[in-house]
Amino acid sequence: MLPTVAKVDMPETPVVRPYAQPVPVRANGSIYQASQYRPLFEDHRARLVGDTITVQIIERVSASSNSTSTVEKKGELSGSITALPMLSANSFTRAGVGGSSANTFSGKGGTQNSNNFSGTITATVVDVLPNGHLIVAGEKQIGVNDNVDVLRFSGQIDPRVIQPGNQVASAQIANVRVEQKGRGGQADAQQIGWLSRFFLNLMPI
Repeated sequence: MLPTVAKVDMPETPVVRPYAQPVPVRANGSIYQASQYRPLFEDHRARLVGDTITVQIIERVSASSNSTSTVEKKGELSGSITALPMLSANSFTRAGVGGSSANTFSGKGGTQNSNNFSGTITATVVDVLPNGHLIVAGEKQIGVNDNVDVLRFSGQIDPRVIQPGNQVASAQIANVRVEQKGRGGQADAQQIGWLSRFFLNLMPI
């Protein structure tokens, strides 16, 4: 019997690690240490590289657009001959020319798109910017039987928006990157096969 291979391990996706940080200066005996400062009278909040923070992902994106256009153009041309030398005026009672044209165009279009995504992930502080903002990134992998669901998140957090309990909503995070993908039979069933893609590229209609 062949040994069971771990399904969650995805080597093509490196696990997020904190950036390399300089070695902190040895304590000089002072109570306050700038590199390891944590307030005494405050709930624990992410501040330093390697700290964790819980992100409540609630993203709702909706957009709609409607357009209507109408173009109408009409033209008319007429002419007649009233007199010529050596000919009487009665000879041109029915001599005339005329024409008309009309062009009408009407178009209407609309589009609507809505996406909702919600979830929770605990991310790690991978860098601290000079202004104190935290760069966080995290990954969650859940494997059930032969199916694996992967959730990745990264963004920039202002420490002032961190709520009690060391939590923050994704709507208050800048430069958010959220990715959810899967691997296994369920994910394969939602993709077009290679033969279908070949004929689709050959005959895209």
